[in-house]
Amino acid sequence: MVTIVASHNVTPNQPTPTDPLWLSDSDQIGFLAHVPNIYIYKAKHHGNLIERMKNSLSKTLVHYYPAAGRLRLTKGDRMEVDCNAKGVTLLEAESSKTFGEYGDFSPSDSTEELVPKVDYTQPIEEIPLLLLQLTRFHGGEGLALGVVISHPLTDATGIMRLINHWAKVNRGEELEPTEIPFLDRSGFKIPPQHSSPSVKLPEWKPVPQTAQTEKKERSASLLKLTSSQVERLKKKANEKPSKEGARPYSRFEVVAAHIWRCAAKARESGENHPTFVRFSVNIRSRLNPPLPQNYFGNALAKGVTPKCYESDIIANPLGFAAGKIREAAHAVTDEFIRSQLKASLGQGQQDHIRAFFKGQGHLMNIPYAGNHNILLTSLTTMPVYEADFGWGKPIYFGLPRVTQEDRASIVRSPDGDGVVVTIFFQTALMQLYKKFFYEDLFVSSL
Repeated sequence: MVTIVASHNVTPNQPTPTDPLWLSDSDQIGFLAHVPNIYIYKAKHHGNLIERMKNSLSKTLVHYYPAAGRLRLTKGDRMEVDCNAKGVTLLEAESSKTFGEYGDFSPSDSTEELVPKVDYTQPIEEIPLLLLQLTRFHGGEGLALGVVISHPLTDATGIMRLINHWAKVNRGEELEPTEIPFLDRSGFKIPPQHSSPSVKLPEWKPVPQTAQTEKKERSASLLKLTSSQVERLKKKANEKPSKEGARPYSRFEVVAAHIWRCAAKARESGENHPTFVRFSVNIRSRLNPPLPQNYFGNALAKGVTPKCYESDIIANPLGFAAGKIREAAHAVTDEFIRSQLKASLGQGQQDHIRAFFKGQGHLMNIPYAGNHNILLTSLTTMPVYEADFGWGKPIYFGLPRVTQEDRASIVRSPDGDGVVVTIFFQTALMQLYKKFFYEDLFVSSL
């Protein structure tokens, strides 16, 4: 059990701009509510950590001042940030459990208590965009930092930079000029020639749910792949190159393909279902002109693998699925991105935005075809373990709650040896999934 012992409202420690922040189409699509992450530290409790964290956070918010504002709806049914400096919430909490009693910190009801709860019964205009929770574990060893941030404000890249910069300031260091967040979203304003989609986009129309594909209970597991196991997968996938002279499949391509293939095998029911992988692509360098790497906002496009069937994924070697992943990623060009954004922010999406502000829903209408697909997030290139507040680097970073769709998240292993996959899958099939996940590392390609 986790008890909240104090709540602090933290505002920028200097005056900040008050003009509203225009949100791009990329900010207005997808998940509208807050997204959670958790950092775990092995540090022993010492001193009054919270006062130092409050002071460093107030300094950091001078640069990240939109995070201290609030969402509001414009007359045109678009969202924008009211930069009113109302502040962010920082909670102090204590757990009745010891560090060891949490096990591997995989997503569960228990780990979800380590992140702040957002009260959506309030008007959206009053809800902080950023909430943080520092939890001390019973027995004096271990700390958890739970983070929830409004998704329309920024993507995972943006929140990682914010937390890492806060940690740097907390250590007594100053931010470099290149670390100051770039807030201007004008690079996303769509020129007239892109007023309608100009490239063929994947069809995301959901298939009807049947008795066999209704929502089923899901749970989460952490699955480790060492560097040598990743290399084994790469070797299998690259045994038969897709094209003469093509570069070998990357770590992301083969791990994603492995996750997808194991899911198809675990679900096999004798029926041949269409299947796809849907994943986010960081588009900062793919736009023309490119966005700065310190861009603070949502700079994501959705890659969707070309249509195929579970029997294709199962019967073919690993390189077949890896090729589908590569094809989806390569399709995300500047023209594709702008067409996708224009198509995504239509009347249906604006209806969801209005419903969100009326308290009638927190999810966007994300097309998702039953139980035969995988939603995938890869954070392998992100500096998730650089959030050192002076207590040492986190020993774990991940998602705290179980989701109700088949999905996976890939992060680097904290020890630097390989990756950790968090898999969300049907509870009844989880053991079978894990069996294939490790067995297939040693089975020869077809």
